[in-house]
Amino acid sequence: MHRIASSPPRARAVGRGLLVAGLVTASWGAAAPAVAAPTPEPVSTPADGGVERTEGPVPQVSGPLPSSDESHPFGGAAYQEVPEDLGAIGYTEEEFLASGTSNVYSWPEDAPAVVRTADAPYTTRVLVRRPADADDFSGNVVVEMLNPSNLFDLNIGWALAREEIIDNGDAWVGITAKPIAVDALKTFDAERYGSLSFANPLPVDDPANCSVVDADADPATEPTPLPADTTQATENGLVWDIYTQVGNWLRSDETSNPLTYGTGGTAVERAYGFGYSQTGGYLINYMKAVHPLVVAEQSAPTYDAYLVGVAGGGFAGAYPMNQCEPAPPVDDPRRDLYGIGVPVIQVMSQSDYLRGIGSRRPDSDIAPDQFRHYEMAGAGHATPFELYYSASSADIVAAGRDVPPQACNEGPRSRFPSSIFFNAALNNLDRWVRDGVAPPRSNPIVVERGEPVLDEFGNVLGGLRSPFLDVPTSTWFGTATGASFCFIAGYEVPFEQARLDELYSSHRDYVTQVTDNVVELQAAGFLTYYDAYELIRQAKESDIG
Repeated sequence: MHRIASSPPRARAVGRGLLVAGLVTASWGAAAPAVAAPTPEPVSTPADGGVERTEGPVPQVSGPLPSSDESHPFGGAAYQEVPEDLGAIGYTEEEFLASGTSNVYSWPEDAPAVVRTADAPYTTRVLVRRPADADDFSGNVVVEMLNPSNLFDLNIGWALAREEIIDNGDAWVGITAKPIAVDALKTFDAERYGSLSFANPLPVDDPANCSVVDADADPATEPTPLPADTTQATENGLVWDIYTQVGNWLRSDETSNPLTYGTGGTAVERAYGFGYSQTGGYLINYMKAVHPLVVAEQSAPTYDAYLVGVAGGGFAGAYPMNQCEPAPPVDDPRRDLYGIGVPVIQVMSQSDYLRGIGSRRPDSDIAPDQFRHYEMAGAGHATPFELYYSASSADIVAAGRDVPPQACNEGPRSRFPSSIFFNAALNNLDRWVRDGVAPPRSNPIVVERGEPVLDEFGNVLGGLRSPFLDVPTSTWFGTATGASFCFIAGYEVPFEQARLDELYSSHRDYVTQVTDNVVELQAAGFLTYYDAYELIRQAKESDIG
């Protein structure tokens, strides 16, 4: 669904809040009224408050690396499971190697992190997608720690928010964030990625280089071995300073920075941090433990806001700060997202909201505690889209990894388009930072006695809504059974024809109900105009009714 037109993104942005009447004209010719998204008065100030940012540390960057069929970026757009021609939509892709030194931190209490081991060398890779023409660049860069839960890099932020990124003319940057993903890259292309390193700064015989972790500090229980994806030769805890330094590089005037567009000065105005699932938990560590250190050193944060995907509370709500100390316990205040200092949007799915229910907290519009918590009714945690827009199956196999299954015991992974919620979240986050316009609020999924409350169709009540649940044709489940991550993949059970006939007297009736629902959600700020258009188009082209 590419919408890049000939005019620059900022010119197109004038109409971004409108669902034009012509776009919601039903197939029989009756037009729904045009609805403009509300424009409330600003209730908070932009994140940086006009504070001058002191230049922070940046890595040494080489590249862009050449790309060909013989040697190309792992997960590169042209080599995804669903290939994309970025040039056709005015975008370009480049891959870089970034090297520097990172502190390994400890995080013993609900306070900023402390240095455990200083100045450990690293080299990682950075994948950049940006408008090819500087005039089409919005000034926003979304910076993602690539998810390594399948033991290789997944481009999940791009997969789920690519429509908003492209429509607004933003740049997207993915960073390899864990040694286990480096191993896959080296297997995939030893020459291209041979210099990558997350080497442990401590020798193996150093007592501080652990082979076991005391997960609960209880002398009555035995320590546990390092996780299967972790070794003493490498250190997972290098990621925190890497994330800061790559963000600083994108905001810098370094000649290696592609977002200077060769002008000698960066075109970046705002940088937004993104993480999903495991790296969503990383983002929580970063916000709570490292973000304050960055602000103290640089006078302003590297990242102006954060979008945390499907991580919180007892579900991926925080991770070990270094691989020799345990993650904060489920009820530990280090997992709580209060007073970060910049806007934060946290999005949970129907697969994980119950395990992560401890992440629920009141929304707030007032700095330094600008916060929204959303729960996507009907949406699965592990989606097919994250596989479509990451490395191809052939490249995953070449990296020495198993290809994640697209289906579970109950059938294909849920097709529920959680992208509609991430597109809107990123759009609203940008308005919050740039214009001080707070996002809409949403009730959580309804829970009683530890279980969700279901409607007559078996779908959850509450949460972020959509016509998939409000004008239903299926029952949506958040969990499935089977291999890999099926337990958080979810699935769909379509209604039988007799039930559809009871619900919708005609195709026109179904399309009208979808249109009414979509217009209301888009006007409230829960859908972008282009997703609203697409949902109505899909309803028109369906055989429902």
